[in-house]
Amino acid sequence: MITLKSKQEIEIMAEGGKILAEIMKELESKAKPGIKTRDLDKIAHELILNAGAKPSFLGYDGFPATLCTSLNEEVVHGVPSERILKEGDVLSLDLGLLWKGFHSDMAVTLPLGIVDFEVLRLIRVTKKSLKLAVNRTRPGITFGDLGNTIQRYIESQGFGVIRDLCGHGIGRELHEDPQIFNYGKRKTGPEIKEGMVICVEPMVTMGKKTNLKKMDKWGYKMADNSLSCHFEHTIAITEQGCVILTKV
Repeated sequence: MITLKSKQEIEIMAEGGKILAEIMKELESKAKPGIKTRDLDKIAHELILNAGAKPSFLGYDGFPATLCTSLNEEVVHGVPSERILKEGDVLSLDLGLLWKGFHSDMAVTLPLGIVDFEVLRLIRVTKKSLKLAVNRTRPGITFGDLGNTIQRYIESQGFGVIRDLCGHGIGRELHEDPQIFNYGKRKTGPEIKEGMVICVEPMVTMGKKTNLKKMDKWGYKMADNSLSCHFEHTIAITEQGCVILTKV
């Protein structure tokens, strides 16, 4: 069941989303060649606690960290470790926090140092597909319309939409209904309504195939080891359109 949030609840989620966005900005500044992904996780954990919030991911389905760090062909839910970031890596950071009883969730993908032009284009296209989806989202369209917006743009740029993973509703629970796919047909699926709060998160591959492979209990990577990219925002649907909650 899709739960609608009141204006007061959305205001609380906006507070948490702003805190999350500020923490993510700090993590982006720390993500440099030479640092361990486990060190980024420690920084994220400390920043969340110092803000008076709680980590959303730590302990979720047994997940052992606060931050997800996924490198190169890894798509989502990579567990931070002793792995050291190096020049040319592509790093996705995915983070969530709990603030006054409500979750927020966001993800970014970063090039570390000098990378190929096509890698930069992959990142730009994925980020732009999220922006296009946000601009398209308003009461009255369907989730099929939203997914179709993402799919058409990504595929027009020669990249592939990862279909085995999706976005989700969010609120008092980290993952709520509905599932939000990054592909679809126009005028299909549930109608988007005022009061919905959702996580839109395009996941894109540079490869020809979009098959995934499990890395462990939590993480997924591309089966063909092609590079992947992931961006995510928590957004609220209002009478006028939608508002990004996870931005400074």
